[in-house]
Amino acid sequence: MKRYLQLTIGVLVSAIFIYWALPGLHLPTVVEALKTANYWWLLPGVAVYMVGLWVRTWRWQYTLRPVKLVPVVTLFPMVCIGYFGNNIFPFRAGELLRSYVLKRRTDIAISTSLATVIIERITDGLVMLLFVFLALPFVPLPSIYRNAVISMTVLFLAATAIFMWMASQPQRVERFYALLAGAVLRGPVRERTDDLYRRFMLGLRSLSHPSDVIMIFFTSVLIWLLETVKYWFVMHAFDFSVGFIVLMLMNGLVNLATTLPAAPGYIGTFDTPGIKTLETFGVDPSVAASYTFTLHAALWAPVTLLGGYYFWREHLHMSDIEAARRQAEAPAQPTKIGRSAS
Repeated sequence: MKRYLQLTIGVLVSAIFIYWALPGLHLPTVVEALKTANYWWLLPGVAVYMVGLWVRTWRWQYTLRPVKLVPVVTLFPMVCIGYFGNNIFPFRAGELLRSYVLKRRTDIAISTSLATVIIERITDGLVMLLFVFLALPFVPLPSIYRNAVISMTVLFLAATAIFMWMASQPQRVERFYALLAGAVLRGPVRERTDDLYRRFMLGLRSLSHPSDVIMIFFTSVLIWLLETVKYWFVMHAFDFSVGFIVLMLMNGLVNLATTLPAAPGYIGTFDTPGIKTLETFGVDPSVAASYTFTLHAALWAPVTLLGGYYFWREHLHMSDIEAARRQAEAPAQPTKIGRSAS
């Protein structure tokens, strides 16, 4: 029931965003812009995006290094499977699926790798906020986003501070956890929770060294700059032009919105903020819609097809999502901690 409720909320959020985008759109103009677009510009955009996907894989390898050094070529199919799962299945199942495949290949516990995924999501959020704030001196932030951006800034900074403190002060966290767990947990439940706690803390080890934090943040900035370059290439397929800094702002706002619950593939939560941002800077809403729909498809289709191929090659099925959930919660022996050489 909880999962059906989550799915219902996600579909409702997508429907609200789509409804918000509809006023001001002129369907014949949208269709005409789609017909006359120069789709050859999508090719360099997709190529740049694939480079960014490889950098994203490199970043995951870096966050996993304190646990085990896994080659980038081994991790790349798992990252693609993660995108496939997020784009096709509800509940952002891709994060579980890539951790599940990693467990099968390397014996790294699912809860440990999920901790590294949380680090990625928080870092991505901070970079998106950085893009927004870097754009502010040059382009005004639409008023409809201002309060949301301020709230997200507080949340992401607080989450970053908490996780970095946990990684740098494991003894204090251990004492706090032992006190709390001892007061409310007993028996088998305590044993399972203790195991999950140990594996999760193992996944946070990459935040305990300043050089690793800098490297994770640097690769995150590079990932999202490459994605903004894709926005720029796809823009040239349509009859409008805005500055690169505006596309950085759009990228930041769009991806902050996709952190909300939504239907699979971020339907609505990706498209509406993009349309509204471009509209704020003088782009015709219908042209902005045709561009944003095309951009969304160009971001969705290549990695989903590639991830679908790797999903098939790994002999995965929908039932593996539930298997991943069970394994993430099941007790396991903690993975040996050892800081690998660069």
